[in-house]
Amino acid sequence: MLRQRPRWWPRFSSTLRSTAVTARIGTALGVAISILFVTGLLSHYQYEPWTWLPQPAKPVWGYRLTQGIHVATGIATIPLLLVKLWSVYPNLFRFPPIRSIQHALERISLAILVSTALVQVITGFLNVLNWYPFPWYFVTVHRFLAYVLVGSLLLHIGVKLPDIAYGLKAKVTDADVLTEIPWNENPSSHSNAGTLAAPRTPGISRRGLLAAAGAGIGIVVVTSVGQTVTPLEPLGLLAPRQWTKGPQSVPVNRTADQARVFQAATSAEWTLQVQGPRPYELALADLEARAVHEARLPINCVEGWSVGASWRGLSLLELVRQAGGTADSRVLVQSFEENWGFNHSFIEGPQLEAALLATHLNGQGLDLDHGYPLRLIAPNRAGVLNTKWLSRIEVLS
Repeated sequence: MLRQRPRWWPRFSSTLRSTAVTARIGTALGVAISILFVTGLLSHYQYEPWTWLPQPAKPVWGYRLTQGIHVATGIATIPLLLVKLWSVYPNLFRFPPIRSIQHALERISLAILVSTALVQVITGFLNVLNWYPFPWYFVTVHRFLAYVLVGSLLLHIGVKLPDIAYGLKAKVTDADVLTEIPWNENPSSHSNAGTLAAPRTPGISRRGLLAAAGAGIGIVVVTSVGQTVTPLEPLGLLAPRQWTKGPQSVPVNRTADQARVFQAATSAEWTLQVQGPRPYELALADLEARAVHEARLPINCVEGWSVGASWRGLSLLELVRQAGGTADSRVLVQSFEENWGFNHSFIEGPQLEAALLATHLNGQGLDLDHGYPLRLIAPNRAGVLNTKWLSRIEVLS
């Protein structure tokens, strides 16, 4: 096997990179991925809840908090991941590229980790933008890749634990030892690395590098989190959705034009079909008389934006009971919209008891883009499951 490095082999001499810098950035990235994994599981539970564990209605802002944290952390992870990759990519050019079967397997596992992390943050950010150029169903693939990402991360931590421990103990200064210089040679043992000191450079220091990276990540978060933390909305230069730019002070992801429901939703002949042991229907004129229930509930979206709003409408549970159901019933709400996976949703348990069929939003009649003439609004629930443009309610059990 060739042991001497060819002259054309890439060389790296930056003194900003070190085990200490990489260990600190990697620790922050590991914490971010852990937060994303936990909040992502909570988000997925909105879409596929366990039958033995009903979805809670309190706190009403629960999903707003967890999904807001998930998206904000995901956005922060993008620059954090890029800095981490910058700090270690010269390791790809150590010579020889493959030293043993074990080293080859380690490199394969690292390739899985890096590629999965990049796919997760890129497609996650595209989901925030509500743009899906990829051919797969985002929710399912995003969840399964999360398991792959966490598993490969744990494997990587296990392999690199001695380096991580050493790096976290080392000081981040220009005088710190460089256990990974030159980058294209085999790393020296830590015990023999004391003579390999980094020279001072006229540019940014390692501490400056970490401070700059932290400041940049902070700016990205502050300028995007305004879509959830409403007091920061004026700073939301990177926020895809802002409550000040939506009808009735609430953003819109999917308009009536996109859903192609204008004719059905605005028809004077509109009726709500309520099916159950005692089926009946409600006409437009019936809504106003029964729309006497009010609630202050946030509207939360999987894309990360949310805003508190005042709603008025009919109690869904009252309509269910009139149709022969109870508070223990599982209820299907169906939209006029066709050919879309979220044109219906199921609701039960505590969320059913607190749910409204809204006719008014923030003191005004419901805007067409917000679901006129009738939409579901329930606490602690993903926005896409608060079905708009309702045509039918069915008591299933």
